[in-house]
Amino acid sequence: MFARRRRKIRFLLALGDIIAALITFHFAYETRLHLPLERVFFIPTPTKVLLWVAAALLWPGVGLWLRVYDRVLSERRWSQAADTFRQCAFAAVGMVLLEYSLRLDLSRPFLGLWFVYNFLLLTLGRAALPGLARWVRREWGEPLYVLIAGTGERARRLGETLERSGDYGIRLVGFLAVEPGDAPSTIHLSRPYPVYPATELPKLLERHVIDELIFAVDSRSLAELEDVFLMCDLEGVRTRLAVDFLPHVHSRVYLDRLQNVPLLTFSGAPDDELLLLMKRFMDVVLASVALVLLAPLMLLVALLVRLTSPGPVIFRQVRCGLNGRRFVLYKFRSMYENAEALKPALAELSIKRVAFKIPNDPRVTPLGRVLRRFSIDEWPQLWNVLKGDMSLVGPRPPVPEEVERYERWQRRRLRMRPGLTCLWALEGRDELDFETWMRKDLEYIDNWSLWLDVKILLKTIPRVLTGKGAY
Repeated sequence: MFARRRRKIRFLLALGDIIAALITFHFAYETRLHLPLERVFFIPTPTKVLLWVAAALLWPGVGLWLRVYDRVLSERRWSQAADTFRQCAFAAVGMVLLEYSLRLDLSRPFLGLWFVYNFLLLTLGRAALPGLARWVRREWGEPLYVLIAGTGERARRLGETLERSGDYGIRLVGFLAVEPGDAPSTIHLSRPYPVYPATELPKLLERHVIDELIFAVDSRSLAELEDVFLMCDLEGVRTRLAVDFLPHVHSRVYLDRLQNVPLLTFSGAPDDELLLLMKRFMDVVLASVALVLLAPLMLLVALLVRLTSPGPVIFRQVRCGLNGRRFVLYKFRSMYENAEALKPALAELSIKRVAFKIPNDPRVTPLGRVLRRFSIDEWPQLWNVLKGDMSLVGPRPPVPEEVERYERWQRRRLRMRPGLTCLWALEGRDELDFETWMRKDLEYIDNWSLWLDVKILLKTIPRVLTGKGAY
């Protein structure tokens, strides 16, 4: 399905969630009024309005955050129900937090009924949505007729994708032979489609309904197709260009503009400013709370470090951050004071090909082993998070000497702000080999979402408490 249509569906689903939240609010309110409970139940009108506004923001906001709307029409029913449960649960938690922060003193049975009613209504509605969507398209929707320019393997794959989008009203008309060489008269997919010579395009546009023309050709053929582009432009036919002629590029592709200059952009890392701003907001809030809660323990750790071995309490080291920016990383000192001077002599004991890791490192103090095992030595990096050098979740920041030894593909991990924890920290920590580290970091970058950050943070806590996998 085309992205523009997907955005429209997201908007309609979000609007439906708002309506469902308001309807179920009313039913939960009426049900609670008729329950034979001791406490008198009543919500004043200003509080009702506040709850309506909060619901109108929370339910679609959580749905967008969890990407529920991207999967509603494609997931199986049990997956839809699981997504709906998570969305309603997070929204309900948001309502409870709102109640406690504003001291609204709402009825617990009412909130529970609202959650249950909303979950049931959304689950039933989303289960019926595919059939309803097909009926709406059949009765009122206009099919979108698409012609593909190209006859090669790329064009065939695109044709198969368009066929799978038939439920969304997309109709494949056929193919246009624009590339040099002999072209077949028909292309067989789920059924045969005609192949038209490029010279017949003017008559084709006159005799058939063509809403869009998609170019799926080799990049070297584009310059020769200017006349076809111009003809479609004059006719008002929407044209698209499939840019999968760079099959090994993993970047997200989109069109941007610099004033009047169109720019085809390839982005190898998340670049949604709004979502990254929300990630930064979450970093600042959680890091601030953690620093306040851990402050007494950090003072105790600092005292123990000072008393058990000579040297500074805080170890400072230059690391590489976002896009290679250098910053000073802070840790509780877990090694003896001359640890850096001993590093060259111990280099042959490192078990990692690029990173410097030694099991039972002789430079580590007895207290340092405990600090490292439970990642207590990393606590001062919460200050790095507040400063903006790091994030709570992201690839671990490397030292410049490691980066100089990276292979080209490994450098892409620098395109995300480094973090306190990451995917590979959950799957073995220091026990994993260096290449697995790199691939897990790239997996995180390619699949990043706010929900993924939350899951990693929640899974990190028990992992750190066990101390498993740390050197």
